[in-house]
Amino acid sequence: MPELPEVETVRRGLAPVLEGARIAMAQVNRPDLRWPFPERMAERLTGARVERLRRRSKYVLADLDTGETLIVHLGMSGRMIVSAPGGSADMLARFHHLHPAPEKHDHVILDTEAGVRVTFNDARRFGAMDLCPTDAVDRHWLIAGIGPEPFSNAFHADHLIAAFKGKRSPVKTALLDQRIVAGLGNIYVCEVLYRAGISPLRHAGRIAQTRVAALVPIIRDVLSEAIEAGGSSLRDYRQADGELGYFQHSFRVYGREGEPCQTPACQGQIRRTQQSGRSSFHCPACQR
Repeated sequence: MPELPEVETVRRGLAPVLEGARIAMAQVNRPDLRWPFPERMAERLTGARVERLRRRSKYVLADLDTGETLIVHLGMSGRMIVSAPGGSADMLARFHHLHPAPEKHDHVILDTEAGVRVTFNDARRFGAMDLCPTDAVDRHWLIAGIGPEPFSNAFHADHLIAAFKGKRSPVKTALLDQRIVAGLGNIYVCEVLYRAGISPLRHAGRIAQTRVAALVPIIRDVLSEAIEAGGSSLRDYRQADGELGYFQHSFRVYGREGEPCQTPACQGQIRRTQQSGRSSFHCPACQR
């Protein structure tokens, strides 16, 4: 499932074509994805102007001039594909792709007045879209309860120390808890804990406060590097222009089972273990 860097990369790819654009026509090709689409979704989107695109955790939020916000979750395989009409050399130069032939899993299509098309394609149908009043987004059932954004002022050492205090769950489980910090998933938690030298098996409440505090800048560094690389493409993820992300080439532990640890002077090997149904990758020799 796309994590914060992938969703932020998609948001940045969509912003130049959607922010300030008016949706000339919205097409909804099925009644639901993971959950039912809102009533009259195509009608409510058609004619609306996108005032702002933002991200909350793993959701893209499109604020409309109608007073509603379109909430988008990519799920396991969802893709937002930007394309241009045929015969438009300028459009094609900017967005690289002509409008593709319709595909089976093109579930929602947004055509702007400028001629740009944004297609939501989701083969596995674990994605989701919903509409809600913009001033109520923070109370929407998909958004309410999500913790602070990693790059926000609300995410700091004292917050993480307080969240970990007394926790018996493994630190990896704690960092995956969206109530503690927004947007982290399996890949980036593995990478963060490796850089911090902390075993994913260690109980969160038993980690020294200085080591917990050090996680904050490491989390920001890993996420920033991943965003700069366009995210990580492992299975279905693509950027809005169809390009792959490249951060997977910078993984130090994720997916590297049996390979030598990259920490200088460490003789250990990367091990894979199962935690709550997910694979954890770490070096037992230097992650304690």
